[in-house]
Amino acid sequence: MTSFIQGFGMGGGLIVAIGAQNAFVLTQGVRRNHHLAVAALCILCDVVLISLGVTGVGTVIASNPTLGQVAAWGGACFLGWYGFAALRSAVQGGSLDAQSESTKGLKHTLMLTLAVTLLNPHVYLDTIVLMGSISGQYPTSERYVFGMGAATASCCWFLCLSLGGQLLAPLFTRDITWRILDSLVCLTMWGIAFSLLRSTLG
Repeated sequence: MTSFIQGFGMGGGLIVAIGAQNAFVLTQGVRRNHHLAVAALCILCDVVLISLGVTGVGTVIASNPTLGQVAAWGGACFLGWYGFAALRSAVQGGSLDAQSESTKGLKHTLMLTLAVTLLNPHVYLDTIVLMGSISGQYPTSERYVFGMGAATASCCWFLCLSLGGQLLAPLFTRDITWRILDSLVCLTMWGIAFSLLRSTLG
């Protein structure tokens, strides 16, 4: 259960940030423009990438203690930086304009969804490299549970954005909403980084 919660927290922390993908999904949810298909495609992409990270990178790191140590320290440093970036974003504030795009056809909408998801290099760093590296700190069975936690966070987040788009839109246009979310992301990332360092040093 601990590995699932950490996977859920880390997956959620990496996903819940202002970005083109979240803005796009929220926009489609507000407009009810193929919003379920958009959410399903985003979830599918995350599940595939997380699975590649957990079964590929995670397995390699788990089989090599030295790589495990390096991955733990590297992951902790990255999460520390990510948390600091979220903290800075919380201090600066931000907002989201969910009314800026017009309604598109299904094929066009899905192509845009793939573009905002897969053309962002951070998605590969976050899912395959980072999630895979950190999952390598767990035994085989727990490694998969960690990945399931991250995938569950992705599923919950995109469904909330899509199904609750019209209800959430007014909140996401307010500065305070993003300040709170970024603060939670910061605390989550720093908490997982501390847990990684503690297990490595212990």
